[in-house]
Amino acid sequence: MKLLEMLHSPGDEYTPIPFWFLNGNLSGPEIIRQMEDFAAHGVSGVVLHPRMGLPKRIKYLSKAYFSYIRTAVETAERLGMTVVLYDEGMYPSGSANGQVVQGHPELASEGITLTRKMQSGDELLAQVGDRFLVVRKTGGTMRGIHWDQEDGEINAPLTADLLNPAAVDRFIELTHEAYYREFKEYFGTTIKAFFTDEPSIMGRNVRGMFAWSHDFAEIFTQAGGNLAGLAEMFFERENDDTRLYERLILEREGQVYYKKLSDWCASHGICLMGHPHQSDDIEVLKYFHIPGQDLVLRWVSPEKGGLKGMDSTMAKCSADAARLMGRRRNANECFGACNADNNPWQFSGSDMKWYLDWLAVRGVNLFVPHAFYYSIDGKRKEERPPDVGPNNIWWPYYHRWSGYMRRLSCLMTDADLHTPVAVLCKNRALCPEVVAPLFESQTGFQYIPESYWKDCTVDDQTHELICQGKRYQTVLNDAENVFPQAARQVTEAMADCLCFPAAPALRCAHFIRGGVECWFLTNEGNRIIETTLTLPGVTGRVGKYDIWRDEAFRQASLQAQDGAQIRLYMRPRQSRLLFTCSEEEFEALPVSPKRTWLPKPKFTLVGRNTFECTRTYTATLEVTAEDLAEGIPMITFDGYDMAELRVNGQDAGVSFWPTHRFEVKDLLHEGENELEVTMTGSLANKYGIRAVPYGVR
Repeated sequence: MKLLEMLHSPGDEYTPIPFWFLNGNLSGPEIIRQMEDFAAHGVSGVVLHPRMGLPKRIKYLSKAYFSYIRTAVETAERLGMTVVLYDEGMYPSGSANGQVVQGHPELASEGITLTRKMQSGDELLAQVGDRFLVVRKTGGTMRGIHWDQEDGEINAPLTADLLNPAAVDRFIELTHEAYYREFKEYFGTTIKAFFTDEPSIMGRNVRGMFAWSHDFAEIFTQAGGNLAGLAEMFFERENDDTRLYERLILEREGQVYYKKLSDWCASHGICLMGHPHQSDDIEVLKYFHIPGQDLVLRWVSPEKGGLKGMDSTMAKCSADAARLMGRRRNANECFGACNADNNPWQFSGSDMKWYLDWLAVRGVNLFVPHAFYYSIDGKRKEERPPDVGPNNIWWPYYHRWSGYMRRLSCLMTDADLHTPVAVLCKNRALCPEVVAPLFESQTGFQYIPESYWKDCTVDDQTHELICQGKRYQTVLNDAENVFPQAARQVTEAMADCLCFPAAPALRCAHFIRGGVECWFLTNEGNRIIETTLTLPGVTGRVGKYDIWRDEAFRQASLQAQDGAQIRLYMRPRQSRLLFTCSEEEFEALPVSPKRTWLPKPKFTLVGRNTFECTRTYTATLEVTAEDLAEGIPMITFDGYDMAELRVNGQDAGVSFWPTHRFEVKDLLHEGENELEVTMTGSLANKYGIRAVPYGVR
């Protein structure tokens, strides 16, 4: 079956492309060594990310700096890897590590504020009562690449005015054109994209101001705005002027910053990728060739859930924007500082699996892990940890993770998603409370942002909304009654699958991939899901595929009046693909093996290495002939975090989250068997601010 063949061997196109923090005393041999190590672990692409910790001898965009970038690019070409260039000397993007403003103070970020006392240099826009609405420089800064350029430090670089075409042109000349002069022969081949990172109009650490630019007053008043009316923003009130302001700022940011970068990338044979400032910034994603978002700081998490708040919309935001624009890929910069309990480096394999499934089932198909660190020497290890690659406990087994990300990316690329529901939205208003019930009832939907409404029509007969040739059976969040004749009610018949009893923690993406009808299922909760699942309208055979283990089997099902019925049992952190298949394809699939659950071993601690965060346990396990007679014997036990099992001196594999499960059929013999398990705990025990439990429970 072509779909399974494709998932079994996804090409380098689907590789994770991690941020690689170039944060140490760089050397050519070490760059080469690390990149070869990445490739050996299934990572065929990197974002070359200059990061805090670079020594002062390596000045941003200098000859020395580019010599190390050249080593990386040439190594990538030799290894067949993809390079994504990062467009800044840390973040937010748009200021070239402060070089845009150096010698050009007029290009620094601007804002408006409401004050009772004007300062030297203020530009008066309006007087409102006893207060003055003025324009002034924000003083906003960015995080730079050297230790004295951190937030609040004296050398933190000033940010540029991203609403000012002159500032953006200077940024492109200093950054993009410099890279192109150095590496133009690699553009479009090894170098595939430029990554722009959460550009901020006013810069970081600005309070009590709203974005502005040197000629924006004229733009605003010519559009019919009253400058004095903007004072309402400082009291969190709306009026016609504040709404006009929001629209014009968004348009200006799109045209002056994102479009300029997008056009430059397109004309130089590469893609613009990255992500905007906020998780529900959907309108500016139209300028990205690979739309993206940024999952950081545990905004959503296994313990909080994935359906509440602005940040819960980010994955659908990028995936739906890509779908509307006809883009094949959309990306997420994931895992950044997603530490549990505010404890640096407390990030488990269980967490990483949850986040990957959370993103993929919502349509993300390019993973940008944050981050692989060139160095964790000294305080580098404290700068937005954890390293989720070579400096973490799972690196010896990272091919398991890179393979899983490749298969997820392959599965969700070119997928024709079932979306009976259209959710009308505005920028920074993606209605998490409206879409949460859709997720919990396994009902597919498509965000349609305001700029696309003009292209929508309603079928007079069916009352379906039509956008870009796709039909939606109902419309949600049409508070402005833009399409009064469109259907409103969401019915059970629209669901991707039907669950009895209801399974609100089950997520489902229903789509056609390579001509095959598919249901990608994930358990987003922390409890086992047991339910009867009905696949509406399915009358033929169904197969199942374990995406993590890369194994396909026949799926037992019953034919009911409304579709194929399946008994579903899913553990936490489990994902599964169901797919329709012909009788011949079904017969070619193996039957799911019978599993024999052996008694849980009684482990005894025999050794520990505190520095390596490991504990070693042994146990004996009595096995009978009946245990070995048929099926696959399974050893299970609980414990944190990573478990490596040996049975009778032979490797039985690795498990990254509890309950740890190992297939051990070929390793056991009748009678007494010797078990040894090494439990490796979170690196929070080594680098964090508090110890966390690990070992066998």
